[in-house]
Amino acid sequence: MSTPPTPTTAVTSPTDGAPLPIGALVPLSRPGWTEAGRQLLAGLELGVREVNDAGGIAGRPLELLVRDTAADPHKAAAAVEELAGLGVAAVVGEYHSVVARSAAGRADALNVPYLCSSSVLDALTDQPTDWVARLSPPQSRGWRTYADFLVGAGHHRIAVATQPSVYWASGTRILREHLAPHGGSVRELDMSALTPDAVCDALLDTGATALLLLAGIPDPVVPIVRAVRRDKRLGEILLGAPAGQPEFAAWAALLGDDGTAIPFLRYLPERLGPLGTRVEAVLRAQLGAAPSFVAFEGYDTVAVLAQVLRGHGVDRARIAAAWPHVTVDGTRGQIAFSRTPGGTVWQWARTPIQVVDRDPARPDHFRVLASG
Repeated sequence: MSTPPTPTTAVTSPTDGAPLPIGALVPLSRPGWTEAGRQLLAGLELGVREVNDAGGIAGRPLELLVRDTAADPHKAAAAVEELAGLGVAAVVGEYHSVVARSAAGRADALNVPYLCSSSVLDALTDQPTDWVARLSPPQSRGWRTYADFLVGAGHHRIAVATQPSVYWASGTRILREHLAPHGGSVRELDMSALTPDAVCDALLDTGATALLLLAGIPDPVVPIVRAVRRDKRLGEILLGAPAGQPEFAAWAALLGDDGTAIPFLRYLPERLGPLGTRVEAVLRAQLGAAPSFVAFEGYDTVAVLAQVLRGHGVDRARIAAAWPHVTVDGTRGQIAFSRTPGGTVWQWARTPIQVVDRDPARPDHFRVLASG
C-alpha cells in the first residue's frame, strides 16, 4: 500500500497546468443521428485522453466542452457563440452537414477556428475563410464516386426517395450532373407526398433499376426498405444509401437481413495502418462494437488540432493560419489541408472513400464494392 504524500511534498504531473478548453459539437439527442454522435464523441474523447496522457499541450490538459446540437442549426450557432465566450481555443466536431454549415458560418464571423470532423456539404461557408478546415470529403467528391459505382454496375435510370433538405437536394444535383454524360437520369420521389407502397408503384412507372434512400432513419427509410423488399415486382431493384445510414448498428437492428446489400459511402482506407489498427482496437473495446468511420474522424480531429496547438500555440489567429502548414499521420492516412477548386474552407483533399455494403451472408461484415 502506498503512503500518501505529506503536505510538504510537491506532487506534479505532466498536465498540471490550467486546462485548455476545446469546444465540441455533437448530435446526442433526437432528431439528431445520435448513434453517429456517440461514435464521433468516442473518437474525440479517446484523442483527448491520449494527448493528455502524453503531457497535454505545453503541460496543459485538453478539456472538451461538449455541446449537443440535436441536429439543429440554430443550436449549433448558439453553441459556437457560447463556446467562444468561454474562451475555447477552437471548436471541433459535428456530423450533420446543414448543422456544420451553420456552425462554420458563426465560427467564421466570430474569428474562432473550427475543425469540421464529419460533414460534407461543399459550400460549408458562403465565402472563402481561413478559420474553417475540414477532414471529411466534399459531397461532390464522395457522391461522384458513388455515381461512378452505379454506372459501373449498370444502373443508369435512378430514382431517389427524398425529403426537403439542402443536403439531399445537393446530393440529388450531384448525381444528376454526374450521371447525365453517361446517359443516366434521376427521378425524384417526394416522401412528403408518397407512402412506401406508393414508392413501389412509382418505381415501376419510372423504369428505374436503383432506388437511393435520401431520407431520414428510421422514418421514412425503414418502411421504404421493407416495402421494396417484400414487393415481388421489384426483386431486381438495387437499394442504395449514399449518405451512409447502413454503417451503424441501429440499421442492422431495425432491418436485419433486409438491410444488407444496400451500398453506402464510408470514409476508410482499404487497410488501416498501425495507428488506425491500434485506435480501432481501443475504440472497439470502448464502444463494445466495431467503430464506424465517424469515430476515426473524431480521433483524427484531435490529432490534427493537437499538432497545430503544439507547433503554433493557442492563439486563435495563429491556429487558423496554421491549417495549410500542418501534416499529421492520422488513423486513415496522412492528413494535410489545401484549397480544393471551388472550395471555401481548408480541406483534406485525400480523404479515403469507399462504397461498401453489409454482406447478406454475414450482416455484421462489410463488403468493399468500389473505392475513390
